[in-house]
Amino acid sequence: MINLDKIDREEAFRYMGIKGVPPQNIISAAEECEKLLLECITPKFHWIFAETAGFPEKGITLSGHKLVLCGNDIAEHLNGCCGVILLCATLGDGADKLIRKLQSEDMAKAVIADSLASAAVEQVCDIAEDDIRGRFKDKFLTWRFSPGYGDLPLECQGDVLTALNASRRAGIFLTDGGLLTPTKSVTAVIGVSETPINNSRKGCGGCNMRDKCNFRKTGGHCNG
Repeated sequence: MINLDKIDREEAFRYMGIKGVPPQNIISAAEECEKLLLECITPKFHWIFAETAGFPEKGITLSGHKLVLCGNDIAEHLNGCCGVILLCATLGDGADKLIRKLQSEDMAKAVIADSLASAAVEQVCDIAEDDIRGRFKDKFLTWRFSPGYGDLPLECQGDVLTALNASRRAGIFLTDGGLLTPTKSVTAVIGVSETPINNSRKGCGGCNMRDKCNFRKTGGHCNG
């Protein structure tokens, strides 16, 4: 488990679609919700490295795993990579419990807490990525690419969790509906290369939610 002593409120406000300086009542509620979240979350991450075994027509295979990464976008993302990092991160179920509690008491605070939790799990991913980069100093890494981004199907989520042994190592499971639980959890793929990588493709153009994204409607982006 890792320690978070603060949550990026500006990021949370962006998730809420707030531009500029938020009203004072929102700032005060965010301060309160941040304190509540920091008291109940149990942030953790886990990652593994796997060599790419092949690029058959059905998708990218990884040595020692049955996981197949399908889609043109992930193939392009991992072009030239000799291996991948599979990563999972979570806040634990404390965030879910707090958000459910607030939903029955104060829906506005529930929305604020939900946005803060989303920002917090991204901070956990950033901490994990710093750890990864520290262990692969002589390699070149891509940005994080998650199931559901581009044409990488969400259906591979179960095999990603299995490869990571995420239930035991991070307490992350998959619901019957194919969603991660705790809900404030993330999985991602990071490519590892021996040579410099073109990371210019990151952005809205590769996302299959680009036409429906609320961030784009307000002039923002999700850092996906």
